[in-house]
Amino acid sequence: MQYLLLIYSDEAAEPKPGTPEMEQHMQAYFTFTEEVRESGKMLGGEALEPVATATSVQVRDGKVTTTDGPFAETREQLGGFYMVDCDNLDEAIALAARIPSARLGTVEVRPVMMFDN
Repeated sequence: MQYLLLIYSDEAAEPKPGTPEMEQHMQAYFTFTEEVRESGKMLGGEALEPVATATSVQVRDGKVTTTDGPFAETREQLGGFYMVDCDNLDEAIALAARIPSARLGTVEVRPVMMFDN
């Protein structure tokens, strides 16, 4: 079954670029990503640019409106994701718990809805 592991954290509380803490944080991500890739469980994943670069789009009565920023104002922002193929929810949760940002924020595990075409 496919799961999306959504990584949420408070951008203001994350390690700052150029610091030893950021180097350690990123190395932990590189290690985790390589391990998941080598296991054959990884289907994809990417980091996202900071929330300040987001644009929200809505269509109401045929009119498109855009708003700078994320859909909702929250303490934690979506910073990236992994798409994984796991045998079950327990395995997906175990992977999510190994994501470095799980120690700083939240990793949401969502099953991917599969449609028969």
